[in-house]
Amino acid sequence: MNINQKAIEYFERNEYDAALALFKEALNESRNVQSLTNLAWIYYHEESDAESALELVKEAIILNPASHFPYNLSGEINVALERWEDASNVLLNSIAIEPSKEAYNNLAIAKYHLGELDEASALFLKSAEPSDYTMYSHIKCLIEIGKATEAKCKLDAFSESDDEFVGEVHVAELYFELQCFSEAVRWFEKSWDTYYKTPDWICRYIYSLIKTNSLNRAVEIANECIQLKINDIQEEHVVQCNEDWTESEKATYIKQLEDDKQEYENIINMISRGFIPPLKFSTSLSSSCYLFGCSRHNHPEYNG
Repeated sequence: MNINQKAIEYFERNEYDAALALFKEALNESRNVQSLTNLAWIYYHEESDAESALELVKEAIILNPASHFPYNLSGEINVALERWEDASNVLLNSIAIEPSKEAYNNLAIAKYHLGELDEASALFLKSAEPSDYTMYSHIKCLIEIGKATEAKCKLDAFSESDDEFVGEVHVAELYFELQCFSEAVRWFEKSWDTYYKTPDWICRYIYSLIKTNSLNRAVEIANECIQLKINDIQEEHVVQCNEDWTESEKATYIKQLEDDKQEYENIINMISRGFIPPLKFSTSLSSSCYLFGCSRHNHPEYNG
């Protein structure tokens, strides 16, 4: 059993310190594609040290590896660091070696943030599953580039029974973006008893109700959310502070609750004056195991 295999074995047994020491020993013994990539993966995923991980994986890529692992890992880190051009370049190299859903998704993210929406849309589609967040992102791109008919057709196909279903609120949000407010209301209603109530989607729900001439329901929703925040504020005031929940943290949280309450109090008037609650869209990074020799994922050791 070589050093890398021993390191993997310790890692699988959750003996992290011993595993880390061996991954470092393997690098000291030979700075090759495997030792550089594996320690980079550990630094990024276990130590949250993206910069150190990136330097190691850059060194691995200089060795012109035959595996897509170093490229995918570099792309993942660059996306996390919002270095879109670097991510795009390295992920294109990864796909040229071996296409993967992770590379397609993360390249789509980079292209989206670079403003290359047609490419982003196509790439999201390559990595999407029915009704999942990646398909949601694909449809969001379609809406932004003006392909509303295609977007609605694909959104209509979303099903709660699909394995990776994105969630009712996200479906409602896209119908909102398409100005299909009746459909948006239907999906927001499904979310009401199961989703944590936050102003970002609740205000869009209220807007959809107003657009479908359901003002009474909109007022009812706003009042219910106001009362929920009043209850939360009252409960928080009597919470005892300790080393895990400081006075400063408590004050910040109460301020957030009060801001949310005020937003609910003002939202209907704001909408009547032309305010459209914005969609808070964020892309979702894809990750995977890129450890050479990982027995759990049947990864062979690097032999390039």
